[in-house]
Amino acid sequence: MAKLLNHWNALSLINLYLYLPSIMTVGETPEINAQMRAGAPFKIVLFADLHFGESAWTDWGPLQDVNSSRVMSTVLDDEAPDLVIYLGDVITANNIAIANASLYWDQAISPTRARGIPWASVFGNHDDAAFEWPLEWFSSPGIPQLHCPTEANSSYSGEEECDFRGTPRLELMKKEIDHNVLSHSKKGPEDLWPSISNYVLNVSSSHDPNIAVAYLYFLDSGGGSYPQVISSAQAEWFLHKAQEINPDSRVPEIVFWHIPSKAYEKVAPKSAIKRPCVGSINTESVAAQEAEMGIMDILVSRSSVKAVFVGHNHGLDWCCPYQRLWLCYARHSGYGGYGDWARGARILEITEKPFSLKSWIRMEDGAVHSQVTLTT
Repeated sequence: MAKLLNHWNALSLINLYLYLPSIMTVGETPEINAQMRAGAPFKIVLFADLHFGESAWTDWGPLQDVNSSRVMSTVLDDEAPDLVIYLGDVITANNIAIANASLYWDQAISPTRARGIPWASVFGNHDDAAFEWPLEWFSSPGIPQLHCPTEANSSYSGEEECDFRGTPRLELMKKEIDHNVLSHSKKGPEDLWPSISNYVLNVSSSHDPNIAVAYLYFLDSGGGSYPQVISSAQAEWFLHKAQEINPDSRVPEIVFWHIPSKAYEKVAPKSAIKRPCVGSINTESVAAQEAEMGIMDILVSRSSVKAVFVGHNHGLDWCCPYQRLWLCYARHSGYGGYGDWARGARILEITEKPFSLKSWIRMEDGAVHSQVTLTT
């Protein structure tokens, strides 16, 4: 435990002094910089589909949030990562009866923040959905008294106004960034609105923060307040950004969004998961985006793109090759949302020299499975 605490304390100092925007040698645009530690791989934990705030007016709804926090705490203690990625559906906004859904968002990130670990987030279809009035509220005894959630590790006072209006993506992202120095999330280019979480995080070399080891791209795959799609404008933004900061495709690129693309339907195992796919559960069909607007054509054309990671389907956790890259699911991490499959989180490990990208799934009970190397 002392070793883990020292690691997290070191990460907090690194975040203040080294996790800062810097100019990369392969481009001229400053990007958020997460530097590797000397002599150690860079480890990332993916938390997907936490669904905080679901059925908050019931007894079992808040209990789910407690259980989800336990899952995250267990995984973080077992893995001691350098970065956490919240891969969408952090909250179930259509069930949250408060104007400031950031209060539940804040609860979801609190296990990571309490350990001094930096994180980045991307939106899912439930994160800014409109509030849906429960039918039972219209029967006796009617609408229950409303209480704002509070938490010991929260950065909020709990005194924010409560009502049923919901919270849009832009406000959720703004409050996360404004209240958390450990957050690497960004709002993204304003001309891509209503998609918000479109940005790049650079993982830099342990011996030189100006040398990029990998670029992590985050894209808002829609849902909630607008169609479930990565637009052609987002695809063009990705291409222009990649050509600007990684013109020769020398630096490996890893991509994260929430709702799987149509390409996931093409590679999905028909029944049991068999090689070359790797995973443990394949219990539902791929629920893909509404349309393909060009992002996959761009990704497969770049030799530097190694893998795409998504959430959304709680009953899928496989990785399958697609042309020259890998398409992977995370693992349902939260007790909110549908399905009773065991909870866990996908882990990524980046090694600098030679570059490698490995992955496995860490379960709530501590078990590890589905190890796969995503580079050759």
